[in-house]
Amino acid sequence: MPARRSSAARTTVADATATDADTLVISHVFDASRALVWAAWTERKHLDKWQGAPEGVTVTVEQSDIRPGGAFRICMHAPDGKDHWLQGVYREVVAPERLVFTHTWLDAAGKPGPETLVRITLTERGDRTELTLRQTGFTSPASRDGHREGWASTFTNLGRYLSGHAARHSDTGRIS
Repeated sequence: MPARRSSAARTTVADATATDADTLVISHVFDASRALVWAAWTERKHLDKWQGAPEGVTVTVEQSDIRPGGAFRICMHAPDGKDHWLQGVYREVVAPERLVFTHTWLDAAGKPGPETLVRITLTERGDRTELTLRQTGFTSPASRDGHREGWASTFTNLGRYLSGHAARHSDTGRIS
């Protein structure tokens, strides 16, 4: 089987409506199968290799139980030495098309801040996959816009990982 063609992914960003300042919607098309994009989001062996947004941040996963009612807790280690903790609970896990989870930053004392809800939808587009992220519940446009930057960096990291992964495994068709 020949290697996948290389083509630039596209990202579109739009707020849900002009008056809906608490919502962020981002779509990104990856040059990878939906099964591989799903595996990258839900399997630890993949997550450990591409999580780390924004650029230069490393991630330690303390807890990851990807099932309805399961929780996650991660620490994002910034280049300046500061740690940023994030946690949430999975509300829906519908393979290979949808993940829905809460998203809460913790303050320095470990107290949860405002909670948002993230919905990831994966749609097949031929041999590519469109990922649409919808995050709701922001308390300010500044918070929404900061998350926009973080997710954009996340998608860049994921795109790089998927491109390398697809190239390495294009001859077998396996998701490993």
